[in-house]
Amino acid sequence: MTDATARATSPAPAVPRQSWLALVALLLGMFIALLDTTIVNVALPTIRTSLDASEATLSWIISGYALAFGLTLIPAGRIGDRIGHKWVYFTGVLLFTLASLACGVATSDVQLVVFRVVQGLAGGIFVPAVTAFIQLLFPGRSRGKAFAIMGAVIGVSSALGPIIGGLIIQAFGDENGWRLVFFVNLPFGVITLIAAAILLPRRDESIPRPDKGLDWFGLVLVSAAFVALLVPLIQGQDEGWPLWTYLTIAAGVVLLAAFALWEVRYTRTGRTPLVPPTLFSHPSFTGGVVLALVYFAAFTSIFFTISLLWQSGLGNSALASGAVAIPFAVGSIISSSQSNRIAQRLGRNVLVLGTALVTIGLGWMWIVLMTTEAADLTNWMLLAPLLIAGLGNGFFIAPNVQFIVATVDPRDAGSASAVISAIQRIGSAVGIAIIGSVLFGSLPEGRELATAAGRATGFTDASAAAMGVSAAFALLAFLLVFALPRRVDPRRGGGRPTAETAPAERG
Repeated sequence: MTDATARATSPAPAVPRQSWLALVALLLGMFIALLDTTIVNVALPTIRTSLDASEATLSWIISGYALAFGLTLIPAGRIGDRIGHKWVYFTGVLLFTLASLACGVATSDVQLVVFRVVQGLAGGIFVPAVTAFIQLLFPGRSRGKAFAIMGAVIGVSSALGPIIGGLIIQAFGDENGWRLVFFVNLPFGVITLIAAAILLPRRDESIPRPDKGLDWFGLVLVSAAFVALLVPLIQGQDEGWPLWTYLTIAAGVVLLAAFALWEVRYTRTGRTPLVPPTLFSHPSFTGGVVLALVYFAAFTSIFFTISLLWQSGLGNSALASGAVAIPFAVGSIISSSQSNRIAQRLGRNVLVLGTALVTIGLGWMWIVLMTTEAADLTNWMLLAPLLIAGLGNGFFIAPNVQFIVATVDPRDAGSASAVISAIQRIGSAVGIAIIGSVLFGSLPEGRELATAAGRATGFTDASAAAMGVSAAFALLAFLLVFALPRRVDPRRGGGRPTAETAPAERG
C-alpha cells in the first residue's frame, strides 16, 4: 500500500467534544453579527417615523454597519494573531452587545447611525476569530464540515433577519418594536460571552508571534477611500447631487489608487501590508474580489427594497414584510446544508448554479414589480422567485470563499481569505448605497405620495427600478464566476492561515 493510499484510507483524526462546543460559542457570535445585517431592514419604516429620519439616514443605518464591519476585519485578525484570538473575540462581542443596547435607547437618527457604526466595528473585531479557531481546532475533513456549518449559519442568519424583525415589531408595536430588534442581541451576547470565556482556548505562547507592525496608514487610506465613495452615493440623492458629491467620488478613486501604491511601498520595506499586492498578480483573484463585491451588493439589497415597498408603500405590517422573505430563508437553509457536498461533486459549477438561480429569482421579481399594478401585488407573486433566489444564495455563500482563495498561492491563502471576507461586507454597504439612491431617486414628488394609492404606485415603480439594479448585479456576478478555477485545490480551498494571518492559539 502506498503512502498516498494509506493517507486516503486512514480514519480522520477524532475531533474532541470541546472543539465542537467551542464552535457553538463561535457561531453564536457569527449568528448575531450577520443577523443584524438584515434584521434591521424591516424596522426601517418604523425608525423613519419614530425618529423622523431622512431617506439617507435609512441607508446609513444599513451601510454604515456593513462598511465598518468590513474595514475592521483584517486589522482585527492581525491583532488576534499577536495577543490571542480568544480575548479579541470576547472584547468584540462585549462591544457589540453594548452597542446593541445603545442602538435600542437612541433618541435621534444621528445617535442611531453612530451606534450602528460602532456595532459594525465590533462585529469586524470578533468575526475573524471564528475562522481562525476553525482552522486551529478542526483537522482535515472535519474542518470542511465546520466551515460548511459556518456557511449555513451565515446564510440562515441573513435570511432569517427580516422574519425575526417582523415578529418582534408585530408583537411589541412600532414604537417599541424597532428598539427590541436591537435588544434581542443582549441575551445572545451575554450567553456568547460566558461560552467564549469558558470554552475557547487561550493563546499557546510556544507559537511565534507574527511581526509587530500593523499597516495603520494603509487602513486609514482604504477607510477614507470607501467613506468618500459611499457618502455621495448615500447623500447625493437626498441633496440633489451637488458638485461636492462628484468631487468626493473622484477623491475616493484617488485615495484607492494611493492605497494601492502605499501597499506596494510598504511591502518593499519587508513589513506585512494590510492587503498583500501579490494577491492581485493573479487575474482570477482580482475577478473573484469583484465577484464578492458585486454578489453581496445584489444579495443584501433585496431585503432593503422589499421592506420599504411592503411597509411604506403598500401599508403592510412589519410581520407581513418579514413573511415575504420566508421563501428565501427556506431556500437558503435547504441549499446551504447541501452546498459543501455538492461543491465536491460539481466544483465551480456549484457557484455557476447559485448565481444563475439568484439572477433568475431577482430578474423574475423585477418583472413582477414592473408588470403588476400596486393594488394587485401580493406576497404570493414573489414566493417562487424568492425561493429560487434563496436556493441560489445557499449554494453560493458557503463555497465562494474557498473557490476565490484557490486562485492564489497556498502561502497567501490566509491573507486572501481575510480580504474576501472584508470585500463581502463592503459589497453589502455599496449595494445598499446604490440601491437606496435608485429607490428614493425614483420616487415621485411628495404630492403624488399623499394618498395611499399614490404611495403604493410610487413605491412599486421605484422598487422595480431598484430590483432591476439588484438583478443586474446578480447577472454580473454570474458572469464573473467563470474567472474562478474549476476545482478547489485541497491545500488552498480551506483558506489555510499563513505566517501573516495564522491563528496563534492551540486547542
